[in-house]
Amino acid sequence: MGLFMVRFIVSRNWFLTIFGIVAIVASPPPLFAQAASQPQDLGPTATSEIVTASLVLKVQHPDLLEAYVAATEDPALPFYHRFLSLPEFVFAFAPNSASISILTKYLESVGIQVTDVYADHLLIKATGTVDAFNNLFSFAVHDFSQAGKRFHRPVGKACIPSILSEILVAVVGPSDEPKFHPMNVSLRDRVDSTQKQALLAPHSGTATGIPEEYTVGDVANFYDINPLYKAHIDGRGQTLGIATLANFLPSDAYAYWKLIGLPVLPNRITQVHLDGGAPLGALDGSGETSLDVEQSGGLAPYAKIIVYDAPNTNPGFIDLFYKAASDNLVDSLSVSWGEAEIYYYAGLNGGEDITSQLLAFHQAFLELAAQGISAFASAGDSGAYDANVGYGQGYNGPLNNVLSVDSPGADPAITCAGGTTRPFVLPAADVPDPAGYPPIPPTAPPLTVTSERVWGWDYLQNYSVEFGGPAYQNFFFPVGGGGGVSVYWPLPAYQACTPGIRRTEPGQSAVSQGQLLLNLPANFPGRNLPDVSLNADPFSGYLLLSTEDGGLLSGYGGTSFVGPQLNGISALISQATGCGRIGLWNPMLYRFQRVYGYGNASPLRDITKGNNWFYFGIPGYEPGAGLGELDVAKLAAAVARESQKGYPPNAP
Repeated sequence: MGLFMVRFIVSRNWFLTIFGIVAIVASPPPLFAQAASQPQDLGPTATSEIVTASLVLKVQHPDLLEAYVAATEDPALPFYHRFLSLPEFVFAFAPNSASISILTKYLESVGIQVTDVYADHLLIKATGTVDAFNNLFSFAVHDFSQAGKRFHRPVGKACIPSILSEILVAVVGPSDEPKFHPMNVSLRDRVDSTQKQALLAPHSGTATGIPEEYTVGDVANFYDINPLYKAHIDGRGQTLGIATLANFLPSDAYAYWKLIGLPVLPNRITQVHLDGGAPLGALDGSGETSLDVEQSGGLAPYAKIIVYDAPNTNPGFIDLFYKAASDNLVDSLSVSWGEAEIYYYAGLNGGEDITSQLLAFHQAFLELAAQGISAFASAGDSGAYDANVGYGQGYNGPLNNVLSVDSPGADPAITCAGGTTRPFVLPAADVPDPAGYPPIPPTAPPLTVTSERVWGWDYLQNYSVEFGGPAYQNFFFPVGGGGGVSVYWPLPAYQACTPGIRRTEPGQSAVSQGQLLLNLPANFPGRNLPDVSLNADPFSGYLLLSTEDGGLLSGYGGTSFVGPQLNGISALISQATGCGRIGLWNPMLYRFQRVYGYGNASPLRDITKGNNWFYFGIPGYEPGAGLGELDVAKLAAAVARESQKGYPPNAP
């Protein structure tokens, strides 16, 4: 997930920085350098300061909502693909207007004003003094400083008064702390646009066929999308949604599509800025938003696109999903930002347990699914050790290597997008040798990946150690596709009969500088992720056009490419079947694996090689590449057969 960029500057003396998380060699940029050092507590925030929080209301009849979502994805039931309109959802599952009126009046009585009530009746924006929030929720809002940034957040868990406990599930904020990182890994710095256009020119169509310079045209070649295009399936009539924490320049997306010769729907991008909108800039993650739009909109070139952006804070992030659900305008939605699931626990969050926010996210994803909106989240780019991003990139420190997964990808009501490496050959002279490390001799054999595999840079480490020396040992750890087992969410029913599903491992604890922060449960039957994967390794990566990051860039990868690619693919399948929205993909994907296996008619391609530093590619499911990759044309055909009531589907 997230704009986790490993950037190799193109020169003979390569050096490596982590842009977006934590530095390996150089200093991290301030925004995403989460937990590289603990924030400095500056003391209580002035009690008269005006702050804002998001109050998330409880879904009514949550068990029934879970059951309804499952029923919409079961072709044997009459509720199959019978999705709800927003008024139907509010009537069945949201607090009524009278309850919200009572809540509003109560908040006003304690000095907190309700400034907005979302249309789904599940989120309200509340503004008041720090003193009012402190008194109502029994926490203390403090000011903090970290990496040159000053922000405020509550200290201590929010205690919801008993009078509100039946209506509120979570108090999100008041906080303006930058929390989340995007999921993108980059090999290259700025590439001259003129040079890149020359490279593109000799190729027919929209594909380049060149690793590190792939486009959406190459994605279509990799995953059998072209039969849909030949049948005039291009996303027409569909609307894609992007949830992001950085603003971007829409002109970049149009320029990218024009550069690769891709005709698209004119004036197709609508921006919705929440909570004052997200910032614009390279360090803010604008490149992430650019690639999300370029990839999703490039695969579905005649779909409309709505980009929801909000500030990079806990309230901003959760607002994105409730706003998209309340608008109910998009048919699919992807997000490429997140943080490790275990950071929601008190031991890793400054003593404040905010796991209630995981429930709040889950409600939003269930609403999206009930309304038929397919949602996708990136799995992360730190292999099986997602939490190591936040505490410092590198082997064992400052947080020890602890198996962990990313949120929101770990939520069972969203489809989690993992990563693979496609075959490539890289001359030894082009293999990175960071400043201060022994160079790889140019006479060494090329770095070669011969077949598609789970993305993990263990192969790069092994090569560098062999030809560059032992200094490279653990240097590239844990870069790779996210995957593992949730310690919070139990195993969902759609994964229950899937061979290869894992439980949490024993002996996992989060330790920083010798201090035990959190013991993780062993043998917990948790939700496994990812669900499916596509190419994400920057060595077999993509072009990105982002003015804020310097123009046209090559060598980009990360699971943040896969989420929006699935978003675009979902639009194509929805159009191809002619049956409207698809809803939550997951029950369908695991059912298709049981029905089709990995035979010639299967919409899934097994990935049996590689690893993400812990989970190895094996036949069937594993928490490295999940169920494997997609054959999109066959997936569209399988969905069409089910939609036409051909259940159980019979492989042709």
